[in-house]
Amino acid sequence: MEILKLTDKNIQDEHICCAISDKKCRNGYEKKKEWLKKEFKNGYNFQKVDVRGKVFIEYVPIESSWLPLIGKNFMVINCFWVSGQFKGKGNGKKLLEQCLADSKDMDGIIAVSSDKKRPFMSDPKFFEHQGFEIIDEAQPYFKLWGLKTNPNAKFPKFMESAKSGNCTNNKGITAYYSNTCPFTEFYTNELLREYAKKKNIPLEINHIKSQEDGRKMPIPWIINSVFYKGELVSLEMKVERHLNKLIG
Repeated sequence: MEILKLTDKNIQDEHICCAISDKKCRNGYEKKKEWLKKEFKNGYNFQKVDVRGKVFIEYVPIESSWLPLIGKNFMVINCFWVSGQFKGKGNGKKLLEQCLADSKDMDGIIAVSSDKKRPFMSDPKFFEHQGFEIIDEAQPYFKLWGLKTNPNAKFPKFMESAKSGNCTNNKGITAYYSNTCPFTEFYTNELLREYAKKKNIPLEINHIKSQEDGRKMPIPWIINSVFYKGELVSLEMKVERHLNKLIG
């Protein structure tokens, strides 16, 4: 199976792996494509195994990353997903090798994950198996994994402002999302709004629209996050059960 690189010339004819046939996320799917076309100009990469499934990796030079990171000359893995029948067949390693090849003039690669496998986050066990090490941490469970190709280089770090695990709004629900994922538009702007209205809870939704917005995040994550009374509740899209445990 070959690896296919998406570009502004072929993206209209190619799928972007997630939400391929999910009609309710069609709007978010198209917004993700529009976001990709803009970010391709900043060195963003979307590489996928040429199959109809979730087998892909996304990465970008740290200088163009939207994550709250401090550093230079490292490649940042944004999203890395191998699912279903495509797992356990070397596809993850193949995609990582492509990232390494595209990072040959850089000092290494970094990726944000956590203390264990969590939804919408890359598996930390995979990174550990491939030689990555934990180079920084942020509350409540974020880990920055790094792999140097230049032994003399200095690893990047999380911004201090992204390490507390709390947001400034301590009333009701606070959500952050970006169009870096095709699922966020529906689950945040529609389902979460409906939930807050039904429960009569104040809701603040923050749409991350730029690198500047992303680097102001209170956690090192820009895809989707939900806080309740200032405390991080979940990075998942379906947060009702998480919120119900707290709200009752």
